[in-house]
Amino acid sequence: MISFQTSFPVRYYECDPMGLVHHSNYLRYFECARDEMIASWGYGVEQCQADGITFPVVKAELRFHRPAVSGDILTVVAEIPEIPQAKLVVNQKVLNARGELCCEGTVTLGFLSAATGRPTRCPDRMLELLKAADK
Repeated sequence: MISFQTSFPVRYYECDPMGLVHHSNYLRYFECARDEMIASWGYGVEQCQADGITFPVVKAELRFHRPAVSGDILTVVAEIPEIPQAKLVVNQKVLNARGELCCEGTVTLGFLSAATGRPTRCPDRMLELLKAADK
C-alpha cells in the first residue's frame, strides 16, 4: 500500500458562518493531498501532458464524522491500496490536530487519453513510480 500525508491549517474563508469547514472543502483537501503525493513521485502536470493523458475524478464518496473548525491544523492522508490498471483508487481521510477523524472517503480517478477523451491504461512511467513508492 502506498501512503502519503500532508498537513495545513483551516483557512477562515473555508468556513461557514458558524466557523465550521464547509463540506465542499473536504474534496479540495483530498485533491491537495493527492496532488502533493503525485508530485512527490516526480510526476506532475508536465509528465501527464507528455504522456498524453488526463486522470479526472470519476467517483467520490465521503463520510463526515466531526466538523473541522477555523484554526484547526488538519492532516490529510491518502492511501493507494493497489497498483492501478485503468483506474486509480485513493482512500483518504482528514484528521484534526487531536487525531480525531473529521472525514473519510474514497476517490476514483480514471485514466483518459488527452487526444480522444477515451479510457486508457495507466501510463508506464506512472506505473514505474507507483511500484517504486509501494516498497
